[in-house]
Amino acid sequence: MTTTNGTIENGLPDKKMPMLPKPITNLEIQHNQIFINNEWHQSVSGRTFPVYNPATGEKICDVQEADKADVDKAVEAAKAAFQKGSPWRRLDASGRGKLLHKLGDLLERNRVILATLETMDTGKPFLHAFLVDLEGCIRTLRYFAGWADKIQGKTIPVDESFLCYTVHEPVGVCGAITPWNFPLLMLIWKMAPALCCGNTLVIKPAEQTPLTSLYMGSLIKEAGFPPGVVNIVPGYGPTAGAAITHHPNIDKVAFTGSTEVGKLIKEAASASNLKRVTLELGGKNPCIIDQEQFDKVLEYIQSGKDEGAKLECGGSAVGERGFFIKPTVFSEVNDDMRIAREEIFGPVQSILKFKSLDDVIKRANNSQYGLTAAVFTENLDKALSVASALQSGTVWINCYNALHAQTPFGGFKMSGNGRELGEYALTEYTEVKTVTIKLSQKKL
Repeated sequence: MTTTNGTIENGLPDKKMPMLPKPITNLEIQHNQIFINNEWHQSVSGRTFPVYNPATGEKICDVQEADKADVDKAVEAAKAAFQKGSPWRRLDASGRGKLLHKLGDLLERNRVILATLETMDTGKPFLHAFLVDLEGCIRTLRYFAGWADKIQGKTIPVDESFLCYTVHEPVGVCGAITPWNFPLLMLIWKMAPALCCGNTLVIKPAEQTPLTSLYMGSLIKEAGFPPGVVNIVPGYGPTAGAAITHHPNIDKVAFTGSTEVGKLIKEAASASNLKRVTLELGGKNPCIIDQEQFDKVLEYIQSGKDEGAKLECGGSAVGERGFFIKPTVFSEVNDDMRIAREEIFGPVQSILKFKSLDDVIKRANNSQYGLTAAVFTENLDKALSVASALQSGTVWINCYNALHAQTPFGGFKMSGNGRELGEYALTEYTEVKTVTIKLSQKKL
C-alpha cells in the first residue's frame, strides 16, 4: 500500500488522502465480447483482434471483432429501445437520474478493477487512472445524473392569440467513437449526457484500449438500464467505426480523435442521413503510445533535428520493453517546423521565443488547431487580454489540464465542433420542438 499527502490537482480534493490501493495483479479478463441488448455475443464473422499492454508489449487477450453486421445488430437493439412505449422511454427523467447515480455507485465499487484494466490497456500509471480518470468518470456521471430532471423548454410570448412553448427531446440513437488515451473517461463524457437526455447508444471503443469500455457493459446491466439502451461494439475504425458513421438509423455521432478521421466522419454523416456530429479533434497533448504511435513520435523527433531545431534532451527510446520515449525538449524552434505545427501526441516539447504580446498572439493563432491553450503570468490584465485574443476552446491561466464536469470542453477551427461536459453538452443530445396552440378568442 502507498500513502499520498498534500494537494492532488485536476479537480481532486485538497486534503490528505487515505491509504491508496495497488493495482490487482493477474487480473482475469472477464469481458472480451460484443455487448448488445444487455447480453454478450461472439462476432458475426467469428474474428477476434489482440489487445496489448503498451508498457510491456505483452498480449493481454483477444477481443471479439465487430464489423458492419454486428453494428447493424447493435443499432437495431438501440432503435428498439428508443421506440415509444419501450421501458427506457416510459422511464421518467428522475428515473434516468437514479440509474446514472447507480452507475456512479458501481464505478466507485469497482474503481480498483477499472483502474487496473485502464493501466493494463493504456500503460498509464495506476494511481493516475485511479485518482484522475476514475474520479473524473464518477464526477461526470453524478453531474449529469443531477441534470436529468432539469432539462426544460420555455414559454415564448408571441403575437395574437397563441400559446407557444418549446420541449427538449432526445435525439435518438447516438453513436460514440472513443480514443485510446483516455478510454473510460471519454466514454463517460459521451455516455452520461446522452443517457441523461434519454437517448440510446452504440459505442465503439478504440481497438487499442477496449477493455474498460467492455467492463462497463456488465455495470450498465447491473445498474438496471433496459436492454438495448447501451451497446458496445469493439472493432476497427474502417469497419465498425465506418459502419456507425454511415448508418442511416444512427441520428448523432460523437467522436474524439484525429482531425483526419473527423473529416471522414463529417463526410459520412453528410452522405448518409445528415446525422448530427460532435467532434473533439487534434491538439498538442502527450500520451503513452503503441508501436505505431511510438514510431510516429520518433519520426517527428527526427524531423525536428533535420529542420534545424536544437535537441536539448531526450530524443530516443528508453528501455527494451514497451513503447517508451524519453521526455524530449527542442529549443531554437521556428513556427514552420513540423514539431511546432503538427500534433505529435508524444512527450516532445518545443520552446519558441517571442518579442511582444501582439507577436505571440498572432503566432499562437496561426494554427489549424484550437483545442486548448495556457497562459502563465503574474499579471492578471495580461492574462485576461491574451485569453480573450486566443482562438481556443479552452484557455487555462496559471494552470494546465484543469478539467471539471461542469465546464464545457471542445475546440475552435479544426480541433472540432460542439462541446462536451457542462450544461452545453445537453444541447448536443436534444432536439428542440416548438409547440404552438391557437387560443379561443371568445370573450369571457
